[in-house]
Amino acid sequence: MNWVKDSTGRFLRRPYYSPQEMEARCEAIIIDHLTKRHGAIEFPITTDDLTVLMETMVDDLDLFADLSQEGQDVEGVTDFFSDRLPKIRVERTLSNPRMVNRLRTTLTHELGHVVFHKMMFDGPRSGSLFDADETQALSNKCKRDRILEAPQTDWMEWQAGFACGALLMPQGALSAAVRLVGEERRLPAGKLSANSEHGLALISSVAKSFGVSHDAARVRLHQREVLVTAAHAGSLFS
Repeated sequence: MNWVKDSTGRFLRRPYYSPQEMEARCEAIIIDHLTKRHGAIEFPITTDDLTVLMETMVDDLDLFADLSQEGQDVEGVTDFFSDRLPKIRVERTLSNPRMVNRLRTTLTHELGHVVFHKMMFDGPRSGSLFDADETQALSNKCKRDRILEAPQTDWMEWQAGFACGALLMPQGALSAAVRLVGEERRLPAGKLSANSEHGLALISSVAKSFGVSHDAARVRLHQREVLVTAAHAGSLFS
């Protein structure tokens, strides 16, 4: 991790993580948690396993929060404090069983903020341009349309979105799943178009294997440079 100037003006400087740094850290967190809790690593990681993991890393996890006053389309909020662990609040409507995929991506997105951004709010706030009392929470509000795919200019949301995919679909397990599908379906070598028959089949298989939506699987496969589209030509990391 390196420190760079924050062009958004939110902080004086902000952390830059390489994609591989983020991949490795997310994978280690999930593998360690599953191994300690079950003595084995199986996917999809259950929602219960996710919430238990988060409860070890935050001061409070509220899965039934009314976020209607936080702004339109806000589905997750991470409250950072200078003297204690963060608090995560998740919009209560996501507790509907039909919204389980959105719940899981919101949970891991907010966990991404905790893992990669907590240190920016610890201790004195001299490095922040927030105008807030030291004792008050600084809240990062996450809207639905940026949970999975935020522009890289919105670096906090982009990093949390990347972590969302890397936590639910860790690089090692995902690579193994992609290889298996490729062998079973005899997929052509090289990158696949997300809109092709083979690409859609791979997205569907990954979504089922890791308990995520097709959109989450598609975004993650783009991150891993397995899929390409005209709109996402080239590497996400270029």
